[in-house]
Amino acid sequence: MLFLLFDLDGDRYALDAAEIVEVLALIPTKSIPGAPAWIAGLVERHGEPVPVIDVPQLALGRGARQLRSTRLVLVRYDTVKAAGDPIKQHLLGLIVERATQTRRLERGQFAESGIATPHARWLGPVAADIGGLVQWVKVQEMLDDDVKALLFRQMPALQHQAYPR
Repeated sequence: MLFLLFDLDGDRYALDAAEIVEVLALIPTKSIPGAPAWIAGLVERHGEPVPVIDVPQLALGRGARQLRSTRLVLVRYDTVKAAGDPIKQHLLGLIVERATQTRRLERGQFAESGIATPHARWLGPVAADIGGLVQWVKVQEMLDDDVKALLFRQMPALQHQAYPR
């Protein structure tokens, strides 16, 4: 499996490349007043609003640093309203730091860490490679039901209209 590696204060994390739609340079977001601090805001992609999560803010309580290697990673995020409903796929933006490398790791290289992280259930198993330990970030586990409802209401496409002056 191919992973995009990123860094949080010296620790390495990995995103499954199969979930990634696009990796962009960091761009400004439209803030969402009243949202949790780790929701960086919205960006627009092909006429659709895309919610963006500041991963360092979510994980460490500090905003992402404006580094040359800080990236906006667009990933596929699946939601289901109720059991038996079809899966709806959304785009979700993740701001990550030092996202400059990819690495091939096999599923079997990963092992559970043995540490329960109920408030960060998106932290998956760990694998060792030449650079030390790397932890798999489970994108589909990042948002609880309340946050999914906040971010993925029925969102219509953005309308590019000319407003009278």
